[in-house]
Amino acid sequence: MKGSLAGSARAKTASEMRLKKRQEALEIKTATRMTAQDRRRQIIDVALKLFSEKGFRGTTTKEIALAAGINEAIIFRHFATKSDLYAAIIDQKASSSYIQAMHNAFKEAEETGDDQKLFQSVAFNILEFHENDDTAMRMLLYSALERHELAEAIFRNHISKTHGQLADYVKTRINEGVFRRVDPIIAVRGFMGMVISHVLQKKFFQYEGHEILKISNRRLAESLTDIFLASMTNRNYQPQRAHRSRGANKISD
Repeated sequence: MKGSLAGSARAKTASEMRLKKRQEALEIKTATRMTAQDRRRQIIDVALKLFSEKGFRGTTTKEIALAAGINEAIIFRHFATKSDLYAAIIDQKASSSYIQAMHNAFKEAEETGDDQKLFQSVAFNILEFHENDDTAMRMLLYSALERHELAEAIFRNHISKTHGQLADYVKTRINEGVFRRVDPIIAVRGFMGMVISHVLQKKFFQYEGHEILKISNRRLAESLTDIFLASMTNRNYQPQRAHRSRGANKISD
């Protein structure tokens, strides 16, 4: 009798589990249909949110699928591997309007030599990017702390590239006599350090209530640029003389 009751209970439990799975499958199937492009974007957005909250090691594709309301297999239909998903995340961040504006500033500065405009634009767009993106900095810190492959990719393809572009510009201005002779990459790290320090404080330590956190990004970008350029100015710079001797005394790579 007891064996019969136990068998009946197990059968009932198994039946309930099958019913639950069918219901879940039906919910996924009847969820709002999306185009392939929209679904891909949704998966990236959901993955970003979870990665920024739980880290990469702490987030599984199953959790991403559950949060997106889809079957896990759909993720791998759009991204063959996790590496493909990470690459798509990087591409999405790199396509931000703020990042594009920063790259455009490089092109303009190369033509005009407007130091103020270049460094102010770089600072402002980085500040705006992180102001309007709650996942980028958290994702970067998680990936670095976990020694995740994404950290190296971000640094190599974006951070290091940006630093290199700025360093090349600084080197050119040193050779033209406008900036004093310093190590270009150290100068750039100093400038970017000021900007990122503010980003970290504003994003993670707002409860401190410092007055500087109330300054607009535009005003802060202007102030940081003024401080940086004041420290870089060659006091002996003579425009006419520099123009005649351009190309002489260049800093070597």
